Amino acid sequence: MSNLKRIGILTGGGDCPGLNAVIRAVVTRAEQLGVSVVGIRGGWRGFLDNDTEVLTRQRTRGILHEGGTILGTTRVNPFQVKGGPERVEACFKAWHLDGLIAVGGEGTLSLATKFHERGLKVVGVPKTIDNDLSGTDVTFGFDTAIEVATDLVDRLRTTAEAHERVMVVEVMGRHAGWIAIHCGLAGGADVVVVPERPTTIEEITKVVLLRRAEGKVFSIVVIAEGALIAEKSSEAAHLVLTNNAPDAFGRPRLGGIGAHVARCIEEATGIESRVTVLGHVQRGGTPTARDRVLALRFGVRAMDVLAEGKSGVMVALHGDKIVDVPLAEATKQRKTVDQDWLALADVFCEGPALAASR
Repeated sequence: MSNLKRIGILTGGGDCPGLNAVIRAVVTRAEQLGVSVVGIRGGWRGFLDNDTEVLTRQRTRGILHEGGTILGTTRVNPFQVKGGPERVEACFKAWHLDGLIAVGGEGTLSLATKFHERGLKVVGVPKTIDNDLSGTDVTFGFDTAIEVATDLVDRLRTTAEAHERVMVVEVMGRHAGWIAIHCGLAGGADVVVVPERPTTIEEITKVVLLRRAEGKVFSIVVIAEGALIAEKSSEAAHLVLTNNAPDAFGRPRLGGIGAHVARCIEEATGIESRVTVLGHVQRGGTPTARDRVLALRFGVRAMDVLAEGKSGVMVALHGDKIVDVPLAEATKQRKTVDQDWLALADVFCEGPALAASR
């Protein structure tokens, strides 16, 4: 074990069920090792604003079941602020930090990788409801997100059937359709549309009409917010956005595809179609037991990894084991829905491409 005395922890990017469990685990394990913990508020912004708080077991008692994060979170990118990286490094030294645990998704961990390369001791913890981080079998927050999404799809089925409507459900998923695939399968959706497989309004409409011809009086369409879609197969598929302003990492602010698809289905078929955007309810509220336990395991291992003198790694779940992998490996590419999952969805949801071939 190394001679750690003081470490920092931050939570960056979108909030996620289980973040407080990670914080609690890190603080609890740190005190057992005789290490003090500084909470950096608002993600990487805390370095720029000199915004911190001392974290103790007393401060983190009772937060295990709570959603959100007691440290707050932003998408601030220090590398887009003049002198930002140098300010982070200066704070690291002024606060006498021997290491940093960065809890986040693609954006947060990409920054963690950069600061490791600049000489700071950094360990990452994977967090995203999208489950799209490479290097780990699953991220905490994902289980809660699909439980929430599936419950809401179940509820929409009853009102869809009562009114003989098409219900379009827009779920989160910027580059990967893991939430859409899982809640679509679990909720018995008729169509699942994911970013990994572009489709058209024409193909979705064919599935809806096919179901009507079979005697089913309602349809459920689950679509990821980052899906690519076109009107017809002769046109190029594209994102549908209601806000063209990018976020701090230059990424499009997603949202609007559900309303677009519902409107197009109704115009093409004459069948009343409604949209429900699940949005931030997928990220909020109490984490499931599985997410709580996984977050605790990640937090303890992250603290132990720092104590072992390691840096530039991310803790990860491989099978049932918590391991550590290079941060660069975890962020070099996204983990997207593969062909096996798409094929499974086609069996039960009868994907647009399959229905169109009939």
